[in-house]
Amino acid sequence: MKRCSWAGDDPLMIHYHDTEWGVPSRDDRHLFEMLVLEGAQAGLSWRTILRKRESYRRAFAGFDPRRVARFDARSAARLLRDPGIVRNRLKIAAAIANAKAVLAVQKEYGSLATFLWEFVGDAPLAIRRKTPRDVPAKTPESDAMSKALAKRGFQFVGSTICYAFMQACGLVDDHVVGCFKAAKQR
Repeated sequence: MKRCSWAGDDPLMIHYHDTEWGVPSRDDRHLFEMLVLEGAQAGLSWRTILRKRESYRRAFAGFDPRRVARFDARSAARLLRDPGIVRNRLKIAAAIANAKAVLAVQKEYGSLATFLWEFVGDAPLAIRRKTPRDVPAKTPESDAMSKALAKRGFQFVGSTICYAFMQACGLVDDHVVGCFKAAKQR
């Protein structure tokens, strides 16, 4: 079975590619989780973050933004000692700040999904890329999302991170031509 080459031969990466990456998500908890994980990945490999995902879920209260928004300095100190996650003070602080920003967006828009899906006209962008080299690191849509999120207090949401998030959550379908997922999602 042919897949996007980034999945490689790692069973965890293959499973992620086959079952989650590029599947449209409108679940606020999942969207918050992916924003945190994509931010945590900055400077690291996705494989590293994927292997730590269950530890992240435990450490960040199942990515319940209401619970994470209540994390305090003591909670942050606990997270800095947790070997199951990336122990970076700025990334941990960003996850907590992002939970608070999610709550504000939900209050304003009704849901995080409603806000985020506006950047793609409420439907996944499907641009058939021929090779992985044709997949951009960022787009005008990810630039706009990045600016809007930053304006609302989100952190670790640069355009490249936003584009990876958009791909992961199905706002963009970047399965390359020839990948069995590209054929199924036409």
